[in-house]
Amino acid sequence: MASIHREVVIDCSPEQLWAVLRDFGALAQLVPGFVVGTRLEEGARIVTFGNGAVVRELLVDIDEERRRVAWSATGGTLSHHNASFQVFPEGKGTRGVWIADLLPSEAAPRIAAMIEQGLAAMKKAFDGKRGG
Repeated sequence: MASIHREVVIDCSPEQLWAVLRDFGALAQLVPGFVVGTRLEEGARIVTFGNGAVVRELLVDIDEERRRVAWSATGGTLSHHNASFQVFPEGKGTRGVWIADLLPSEAAPRIAAMIEQGLAAMKKAFDGKRGG
């Protein structure tokens, strides 16, 4: 099993980033361009990525105290996928931590590249925006 761990530091308040992250249907606002559409179903979201891929993601948990969202992608080419994103204070800004575990391990470079694109979109959308 491959485990991917990526972090990003963003110049915005943790409260501001968490307000969007915790809304499971607001993924296109969290990572604009990387995700172009989200449709909610009971306990899941159907995500359309900017590259045209469509994935069903099951909601595992929204942890208000830890500011962490966990989900699992189903279908597609992966036999296993679970991921989480967590928000931490970092100086005057925010550190976001995205962790994904998946099978087959050979898919890790492709999924890691997608995670990095998502983090870049998030940084672009929130960097320098204060609120909360």
